[in-house]
Amino acid sequence: MGLLRLLVLAVLAVLASEPGVAGGAETVGNASEGKFRYFELNRPEDAILRHISSNVSFVIFQIHSQYQNTTVSFSHTLLPNTSGTGTDKGLVSILRPEESMCTWYLETLDSKPVQNMAIPLSYSERDPVPGGCNLEFDLDIDPNIYLEYNFFDTTIKFAPANLGYARGTDPLPCDIGTGRDSRWRLLYDVYQYFLPENDLTQEGLLEHLQRMAEVPQVKANAIKVVTLTANDKTSVSFSSLRGQGVIYNVIVRDPLLNTSAAYVPAHTYACSFEAKEDNCSSLGRVSTKVFFTLFALLGLFICFFGHRFWKTELFFIGFIFMGFFFYILITRLTLIKYDVRLILTAVTGSVGGILLVAAWWRFGILTFCMLCVGLVLGFLISSVTFFTPLGNLKVFHDDGVFWVTFSCIAVLIPVVFMGCLRILNILTCGFIGSYSVVLAFDSYLYTSLSYITLNVLKRALNVDFHRAFTNVPFQTNDFIILAVWGMLAVSGITLQIRRERGRPFFPPHPYKLWKRERERRVTNILDPSYHIPPLKERLYGRLTQIKEFFQKEQPAGERTPLLL
Repeated sequence: MGLLRLLVLAVLAVLASEPGVAGGAETVGNASEGKFRYFELNRPEDAILRHISSNVSFVIFQIHSQYQNTTVSFSHTLLPNTSGTGTDKGLVSILRPEESMCTWYLETLDSKPVQNMAIPLSYSERDPVPGGCNLEFDLDIDPNIYLEYNFFDTTIKFAPANLGYARGTDPLPCDIGTGRDSRWRLLYDVYQYFLPENDLTQEGLLEHLQRMAEVPQVKANAIKVVTLTANDKTSVSFSSLRGQGVIYNVIVRDPLLNTSAAYVPAHTYACSFEAKEDNCSSLGRVSTKVFFTLFALLGLFICFFGHRFWKTELFFIGFIFMGFFFYILITRLTLIKYDVRLILTAVTGSVGGILLVAAWWRFGILTFCMLCVGLVLGFLISSVTFFTPLGNLKVFHDDGVFWVTFSCIAVLIPVVFMGCLRILNILTCGFIGSYSVVLAFDSYLYTSLSYITLNVLKRALNVDFHRAFTNVPFQTNDFIILAVWGMLAVSGITLQIRRERGRPFFPPHPYKLWKRERERRVTNILDPSYHIPPLKERLYGRLTQIKEFFQKEQPAGERTPLLL
């Protein structure tokens, strides 16, 4: 039995001696097997790592939970520079000569038990120390990623790293010299990892966090977004994806020694699990669902019958035009609630649709109407262009370059199709009408395709959104909805092209038809409509009938004396 115990201790020592690999972790009285440890924390606990190899220079201990805070500390007394509290927290333990054991203290102030996952990772003296040159946060050496989010963007911040050093030696100065022998040679790779869509489970998060803790796993599973140098600001922004789990991590590399180390990964859903209204489990307001459901029904009609019902299509286009710009204006200039803004947008959009229909009816300027139609299609095509990785190019982080390029693409579409206006109109009906169905899907079930236009809206509303990377996941739901979008667009375009063969390209000017018909009625006495009273007399007669309905009935018999 004693021989078996010695063998187990030897295996744990070997595991702890490998850089980037966790040693054995345990709480008081309980031995732990494997790298990751799952446990439920409802009272203070100790985490102990034993039998650390002599070639290990420092150990990063990290602990994760879904949304309940956990505190990890070097001592039972919680001090700002020796402890950290949050959902993704870690501490760096710099080892002294001959030291072979580390202890950390864990606790939670939450009244409910917290499901946690912990892992200690060991590194050698050649590996860079994450957060070793911290000057911004409380910990002396801070390997944590600090995450902030709002509706528009999610920002991560981290402390600069330092070069590794052996046990018993002093760390290299952080800000003395910028040569190849200083920490200024280090590079920072920022990684992003998406959880499965609509997965808000605690088990799913903790399982996927294992793929973002160690350097090889991060490189194999996550997407590298950007590489920062020591001269860059250690802050990166991303587009917020409400209800979508995202894990971020940073790998610091030493290109001279070809070594690397990982920070403590951080996760977010860009929403709150504990909010009473609009929390992660109940995203999507009723007003949003009603608005986009009605919008999708109208869009579906336009997709298949828009060219035939020309005035209805013009109302749809005018609604989009006026509603989009009004929502941007009212959001940037006022602080009224979202539901009120949406109602006002619907009303203003309807007014815009009516005005466009009235402009066509009175003036009949086809070029102006088709310019509006073409610009809406150009807006969607331009949005799709910047939805691709092209939108994350550094040059487009400048607002001036972005909006000029965006506008040029949008204007180019009606210019290209100016010689075949019917084709332009049918294409707009097919693509815009079917995309309204995609937006309705997003009100009930998350899909990344809604961010095609939502990212443009965010950029128009928020002055800081230009810094954000707009990566989104593309998973099973998105492929299905993309197939539905494509099927509806192709079906609507094909149906309308076949049905409109041999027909006039566009209907005639309505006002001229009405004026010609009125003149015909005035001059043609044989026309039955000639004998119809004017509108003013008909309205007066109808009001007289309504007035007589409320008058009292007169009594029967003579009311005046007989004349002799």
